[in-house]
Amino acid sequence: MIKNKIRLSLFTAVSTALVSTASMANTGVELTSQDWQVVCDNTRTCRLAGYQAENNSEFPISILLTRRAGANAKVDGKVKIGGAKDSSSKALMQLGNRHRISLFINDKDYGETKPFSTTAGSAELTEAQVTALLEALTKSSDIELVLRNSRWHLSDKGASAVMLKADEAQGRVGTSSAFISRTDVVKSNSNILSPKSAPVLRFVTPKPNAVAGNKKKFVMKSSQLAALMKETMKDADSDCPSLSDKSPWRVNRLNGSQLIAQHDCWTSAYNKGSGVWVINDSKPYNPKLVTTDATSYDKGKISAVQKGRGIGDCVTKIDWIWTGKAFEKSHEGSTGLCRMIEAGGAWQLPTYITDVKTAQ
Repeated sequence: MIKNKIRLSLFTAVSTALVSTASMANTGVELTSQDWQVVCDNTRTCRLAGYQAENNSEFPISILLTRRAGANAKVDGKVKIGGAKDSSSKALMQLGNRHRISLFINDKDYGETKPFSTTAGSAELTEAQVTALLEALTKSSDIELVLRNSRWHLSDKGASAVMLKADEAQGRVGTSSAFISRTDVVKSNSNILSPKSAPVLRFVTPKPNAVAGNKKKFVMKSSQLAALMKETMKDADSDCPSLSDKSPWRVNRLNGSQLIAQHDCWTSAYNKGSGVWVINDSKPYNPKLVTTDATSYDKGKISAVQKGRGIGDCVTKIDWIWTGKAFEKSHEGSTGLCRMIEAGGAWQLPTYITDVKTAQ
């Protein structure tokens, strides 16, 4: 289980320490600093999420600020509350417009949010609230979200660092639309990067009966399959320690010549992962590893969903779809920091998105 220990320690580090990664074109930009994080996807849309201080678990809260790429992009804001006051407060907000969250910054009232959305589980901030909040986050500020007698404190620690990272990712540093303004130089907004289009993927539904007469069968011993798949990994003992155990292989046809093979790879206290390979049904088998972290497969769609900790308040997810010859990554992202906002995580923070179309 060395592999799993490494995975969990990395997730924890991203959630609690200062982590910065700038990627190649298809994995986005991420930075976590104290109680704030920014995640920019491959279209250059940046999402900034802030939380309560880590030692204030009784009143969890999170703000999400979203800014797309481009010179004229505006900033949208949402708020979610959670934890001990979650059920009673959300019950009040679901009653209607009479119960809304108010924003206070340094004891000044900036009014109520828009109505709570039961579907989204959040309330949208007004334009004036977003403007005031962005200004407050560039310096030390006391930020509170208030509903009747309950007060949630939003931390400002780390906000400036992630705002600057978002400015860098979108080419806004030194421009008038930057989160962090600089008086020493003002660049033209023509320097701001434009949005990028999401890659287009065509999903092809597998055809398990696409063999003439349905007589073509694949037969191989488990030990032979394990030996074949082991060659696709640099360190099989770490990546898939269960590869050679006696748990069954799951082999299904994708089309007239290709198969999907699955086998349990690893298990931890609250996560598990399976290996998924695409192979030809006859020599040369040419096995291709998709992932050793899969948690589900259904009709051409693979998902790898892993909790950041046992209570499941933060999750990472990667999806792949079948495009006719191979599985292609269609989505990658997380739900934010492990801060007790809600089961399954607070937000959808993708680093990679695609435009999936179904092949006719």
